[in-house]
Amino acid sequence: MYLPRELISKLYVHLQNTRHPLSPPVLILAALEPDALCACRILTRLLKHDYIPHKIHPIAGYGDLERAGQALVAPMMETRGGSGGVVVCLGVGGMVDMGTILGLEVEGEESSFGGVEVWIVDAHRPWNLGNVFGGYPLEPASDVATSYQARAPEGVISGRIGRSYKPGKGGIVVFDDGDVAEGLDTERDAYLALVDMPDIEDDGDIYGDSDSESDDEVEEQQPKPGQKRKSWSDPDEESSDDDDRPRQRRRSNSSTPIPDSPRPAQRGLISIRDPGMILSDTAEDPPSAAQPPKRPSARSLRKKLLRMKAEHEGVLRKYYRMGASYSEPITAMIYSLASELGREDNNVLWLTIVGVTSMELYGRSSAGLAVTVRGPDTTSSTGWMGVRGARLRQLLRDEVRRLNPPDLAPLNGRVSPAESAGIIPTTARSPEDTSIRLSPEPKFLLIRHWSLYDSMLHSPYLFAKLRIWSESGLKRLHKLLAKMGVSLVQCKQSYTHMDMMLKKELRTKLLKYASLYNLDDMVPAAETDGRDRAGTKDGWGFVRSWGWRATLSAQDVGVVIGALLEVGKYGASIADDSRNQSSQVTEVIDDGGVAESQEWVGRFWEAYDALENIDALKAGLPTAQYLHRAIFRTGTSLLGKRQIKHLHAFRMCVIKDVPDAPLFNHPAALTKLALWIGEALAEQEKDATGKLAHGGRGTPLVVASLNEKRGVYVVVGTGGGGGPDLAFLDRQGAKGKAAKREAKAKEREAKYKIREEKRAARKAERDDEDDEEDDETESDGSDSSDSEDEDEGLEARKERGYGLNKFGSAFQDVIAETNARVRIDSFEHCVVEVRKDDLGGFLESLSMKAVVG
Repeated sequence: MYLPRELISKLYVHLQNTRHPLSPPVLILAALEPDALCACRILTRLLKHDYIPHKIHPIAGYGDLERAGQALVAPMMETRGGSGGVVVCLGVGGMVDMGTILGLEVEGEESSFGGVEVWIVDAHRPWNLGNVFGGYPLEPASDVATSYQARAPEGVISGRIGRSYKPGKGGIVVFDDGDVAEGLDTERDAYLALVDMPDIEDDGDIYGDSDSESDDEVEEQQPKPGQKRKSWSDPDEESSDDDDRPRQRRRSNSSTPIPDSPRPAQRGLISIRDPGMILSDTAEDPPSAAQPPKRPSARSLRKKLLRMKAEHEGVLRKYYRMGASYSEPITAMIYSLASELGREDNNVLWLTIVGVTSMELYGRSSAGLAVTVRGPDTTSSTGWMGVRGARLRQLLRDEVRRLNPPDLAPLNGRVSPAESAGIIPTTARSPEDTSIRLSPEPKFLLIRHWSLYDSMLHSPYLFAKLRIWSESGLKRLHKLLAKMGVSLVQCKQSYTHMDMMLKKELRTKLLKYASLYNLDDMVPAAETDGRDRAGTKDGWGFVRSWGWRATLSAQDVGVVIGALLEVGKYGASIADDSRNQSSQVTEVIDDGGVAESQEWVGRFWEAYDALENIDALKAGLPTAQYLHRAIFRTGTSLLGKRQIKHLHAFRMCVIKDVPDAPLFNHPAALTKLALWIGEALAEQEKDATGKLAHGGRGTPLVVASLNEKRGVYVVVGTGGGGGPDLAFLDRQGAKGKAAKREAKAKEREAKYKIREEKRAARKAERDDEDDEEDDETESDGSDSSDSEDEDEGLEARKERGYGLNKFGSAFQDVIAETNARVRIDSFEHCVVEVRKDDLGGFLESLSMKAVVG
């Protein structure tokens, strides 16, 4: 089932009204990522305010999720001695069948879910359609309600929860941010048609002739009312063609579940009436009264059913193989819930801003996991989340202004001159200042907590633009500083201790010399620059103060929280220990990553505490600096030594035998390195050819890091740069078409009037023959212009899925075609683990696949 956005508070209000101190606690399953971490913090604030008991369980991957289902979720079911309850999944499980992986739907049991209600708030796409349009407990079968859809709970229509729905019976509920309601109509129709379709085997003779079947044989394949039909996607059955099988999953050699490309789940009791009723819309014209109606033969009905089934499965297959992408950050969804409840405040808003900012830091956009193509226009379709992302950032800026009005009293009604001039704030306004402010943040890294030189040196933006991995690139950086009048001695001091006049003039100098080095978007516009759009402060960042104790930007917090999750509080010592252990290992023992997952879960609590403890957050700054120094060293080495190979479909590089290799055993840290390198490669492509390869999307990149301790390679595949703003195009497509048709109609009408006026004027001077020739000429010109407009419209309207990251589907194809020992356990389906000995064959087969849409 899916909960539309306008009803986002419905389930929480019901939970609020029905919970009491003896109720079972709400179980929160949170992914190990900053966005989910911030959303978890916001949700627990709401639950504490309403005195609702809850407990948090971090989830590292699919194996961990299945173990949590067995140990924590299954005992909650009423059929197993529990009392039901609510499970909230933050960043977890949106792409897989949660009823199966959590053990809530047991084959052969009539009452599924056992009173357990699962809420899924996830930004990963594509959705698992079984969660979206199914996932509800079935009402008892009756003579009237025999089909799957007819047995849906009251208030649920085609999977959509309405206002009359009464929670409490269990089920899976997907929180829709608008994508389902506005973009999945075709997939919904196909899915719902399949779940109520007879289970007829395809013997490959859809169009050919075969021995006729009797009506009795067809009826034998149909389950009787009240009988549970074996799903056409039973996980225990193996099939060579499983592209459209919803529950079939492969397992790795380590016997840890590897989710297949997410498939629709066909569940429940299914009863089929006369097949002729299903195909009534395809029947021929009614016969005359003289002839009795002729009943279609079983053979013709079977052919039609198989055709319909193939068409619907093709729709679902195309959706699942469209590629991975990201929708609205889950912190934004939880903030919407808090806003509906009237609970938004500065703390909730700040956590939302940090979560949204972290999505951009990790390259998660509407084009999937990909390098952000930077441009001077921050609202262009190539930016992070495209137009949708620009709207979200503008909404956050409006909320900052609403909840943090400027303090005008000390300045006689005037805004602070420092803020109006666009100076980067580094201190609070007063010892009690905890406000959030807008700041023209340059694209530097941790500038308040590093020297200006180190901040610029470790910036991925400047690393790519100035080619800092080379000696000439470093000279360009030094020359830029020299032109700005900043000596190396000054810029290598801590930024907070730099000369005050130099800090005040820094922004002006950056804007003055940025264009000389093609750094036009290095610093966002300010209101005084004349480039800001009506004072909206596009591209400005967010800064918060904790009195005199600290002032940090949202990007600073996102970088620190990410480093705590990926490296841990004691990152340097852990990395040194890992290197010493890997050099002494003589026998590789792989436990399927269980021990590694447990270590990552421990880091979750460090990051969770740091979000609301400024001292713990400041203590994590050295860890963040250590991680990004390692990224800089490794990226410089790979690019400088030309260790990046260009294969058929992508570029690739392998990290091994380098000092910092143990740090990149974590998929998120490896992803940051891949994005760092990918941005540099995109700039190289633009310099060499004047544009990005692959239709402006850039060349995809595969980065593999060797885990010596376990004898596996962690492999991540990032898409090229950008791609269209799919969410915006999908939602605005119909409106755009209607507007174009209306504009063309008006244009044709205007041309017709002009033509009529000219014809009337010419009739007085020319004969009818000349007039007819003119009509033909003008008509031909009009038709050609219309055809050109249509061609341009078709070219502008990209196919759905254009530019998306398809590494997840490509990995699945390679697994099916080769004997490579591969394990997919990450919620990012473009991340896999490959046995050390199988990497060569795996990459060779992968190079022949389409990895970007």
